[in-house]
Amino acid sequence: NPFAGLVSHLRASWLSGKTRPMEFRIAQLEALGHFLDDKKQQILEATASDLGKPPFEAELSEILLCKNELHETLNNLSRWMKDEPVDRNLVMQLDSAFIRKDPYGVVLIIAPWNYPIHLFLVPLIGAIAAGNCVIVKPSEVSKNTERMVAEALPSYLDKDCFAVVTGGVPETTRLLENKFDNIFFTGTPSVGRIVMTAAAKHLTPVTLELGGKNPCYVSDTCDVTNVARRVAWGRFFNAGQTCIAPDYLLCTIEMQEKLMPALRQAIAEFFGPNPRESPDFGRIVDDKQFRRLQALLGSGRVVIGGQTDEAARYIAPTVLADVQPSDPAMQEEIFGPILPIVVIANMDEAIDFINSRERPLALYVFSSDDKVVNQVLERTSSGGFCGNDTLMHLTLTSLPFGGIGNSGLGMYHGKFSFDTFCHHRACLKRGMGREPLNSARYPPYSQQKFGLMQAASKVTRKSDCTLL
Repeated sequence: NPFAGLVSHLRASWLSGKTRPMEFRIAQLEALGHFLDDKKQQILEATASDLGKPPFEAELSEILLCKNELHETLNNLSRWMKDEPVDRNLVMQLDSAFIRKDPYGVVLIIAPWNYPIHLFLVPLIGAIAAGNCVIVKPSEVSKNTERMVAEALPSYLDKDCFAVVTGGVPETTRLLENKFDNIFFTGTPSVGRIVMTAAAKHLTPVTLELGGKNPCYVSDTCDVTNVARRVAWGRFFNAGQTCIAPDYLLCTIEMQEKLMPALRQAIAEFFGPNPRESPDFGRIVDDKQFRRLQALLGSGRVVIGGQTDEAARYIAPTVLADVQPSDPAMQEEIFGPILPIVVIANMDEAIDFINSRERPLALYVFSSDDKVVNQVLERTSSGGFCGNDTLMHLTLTSLPFGGIGNSGLGMYHGKFSFDTFCHHRACLKRGMGREPLNSARYPPYSQQKFGLMQAASKVTRKSDCTLL
């Protein structure tokens, strides 16, 4: 296997204990901060070449949010690393019981192309903070960013503990044949199954950050102008190539008619009369994705946008009305600047529609009535939830980010990243003395001994009532 030597080298480094000291972890994390500062212009240029990403969007999603994660980690790492004491029963009152946060060992991070810096760097921050050695596999689809990362990142990190591997499907397949102690994958559910199958051969734990069709229910009681602006921003940010973008709208026929002019106005306000000329609207990453998206434009009827240019990989911000659940646009995650609207009769029907499909990575609801927002929250299931906005829950390092069911397994961001790359080790340390206290558990057994053990170790339920 072409990567066996690399994995063995990193494993030897991990077994040496090099990555465990807090000082080493902090130094490597600070080096990631230097990478972001020093290579800022190259990051902006590479993401512009790969995705036509506007500098504002690149600086926000690829640099600022990564720095937020980095600073959150550096601010709290010493506290996160400390042993966590736990409650003890009567038998253990004189002993030490705690949870130790151990690194897994050698971990693999496989990143996607849509946010080619953010989606490898944020999990890498957690893996380093937890004390692991790491192999990073950036996406070959965003080829300019892949090349920049492969050339630049190794000079910032310890080469005995961290490595970047490039290549496509054949290289990734061979890489996955090796035994890792943890695998973190971001991508589609279909590839997630392949990664999980490969991991199963070594009983390797996995974190799968996948995707899905994120529903957005718009109730009849809402500020239509604000809804249109927030939905248009979330759908067309990064030309729609965002795993938590609102994938389709659910609303009544009356609300659909109100949304049309509001969405048209929002798109014109954001990108001008011809979005193709806007410096603030991105492009589709490659020809394969362009052709896939172009085929979805036949669903429902195009009421806004619909223009395409294959040579420029341009698809205009597009809204499709009267889309049927059986239409092609409703069969797969869109991952592009196309927004279908599916008409439903009321909130109950919208909830039934959402629950009849795979559980999404994100779920959105807009309503001026808080009871409606709470109803949707309580009666549905999704990786994340955001009421009266889109995407913004991603920006909080205090919230976990992850899917459920078809949209993923595990979570990260902030302390959740640290915990994801740690083994929570159960530890009990007892003294060698006080042996008479243990005699109740030794044979020969008796009912009297059991009574003593029960009294010393049982957990009792607290009373449900409180005396005032």
